[in-house]
Amino acid sequence: MNCTVNDINIAYDEMGTGPAVLLIHGFPLNRQMWQPQLKPLADAGYRVIAPDLRGFGASDAPAGPYSMDLLAEDMIALMDALKIDKAVIGGMSMGGYILMNLLERYPERVRAACFIATRSNADDEAGRERRKAMAAEAERLGANPIIKIFAELLFAAETSQESPALIARVTAWMREARPQGLAGGLLGMRDRKDYTALLPTFKHPSLVIAGAEDRAAPAETAETLIHGLAGCRSKVIEKAGHMVNMEQPEIFNETMISFLKSLPE
Repeated sequence: MNCTVNDINIAYDEMGTGPAVLLIHGFPLNRQMWQPQLKPLADAGYRVIAPDLRGFGASDAPAGPYSMDLLAEDMIALMDALKIDKAVIGGMSMGGYILMNLLERYPERVRAACFIATRSNADDEAGRERRKAMAAEAERLGANPIIKIFAELLFAAETSQESPALIARVTAWMREARPQGLAGGLLGMRDRKDYTALLPTFKHPSLVIAGAEDRAAPAETAETLIHGLAGCRSKVIEKAGHMVNMEQPEIFNETMISFLKSLPE
């Protein structure tokens, strides 16, 4: 499905009826990463929406950079277009940065928050320089240099050995990402805000899901979220890396549905 928001075309999948759940993908991925979640969450009684962020998947890729403010505003405009007043919002990795932006700027639109394989801290100076260099490479050479870096970061060791088809599928999605989307996303992440000190101010019901073998958002980044968010639920899933929702979909879905069912009406 497609929708025009903020003068661009946003592609999204939608399944089910009931309370809204908005799932925001990570970098350099697209909405297809949520395929293992759409039907189970819909079957559990929820209206699930999984968009492609600007620059990714089948959404438009205007010139960047894409600030987290802008990506968050796209999500609010999509919710407006779909007549969704409040949603449970799940953000994976870069999607988690967008979720924190939404919690700060549009708290009334968030029913509850799911932080998936993400972190609250901003990049240090070395990290910022790396992203800047990667953005320049992406604009010049396309997705290949990005794939090389991210393919090694995304999966647990066991997934790499036992699920070559999954890795090939995710790599194909990354290969489809357009240079301006990759560069825009990298520069947006480079300039994102540090939310660690603000975590205690987020009063929404929250869930933190982490992969025990995540190399992109390791255990200590999940711990920071778990300790910073008052009264949050959390689940660290074994034999899973950064793509926790695809590597261990059954445990992930059970955890997510249990959290959704626990929310007040």
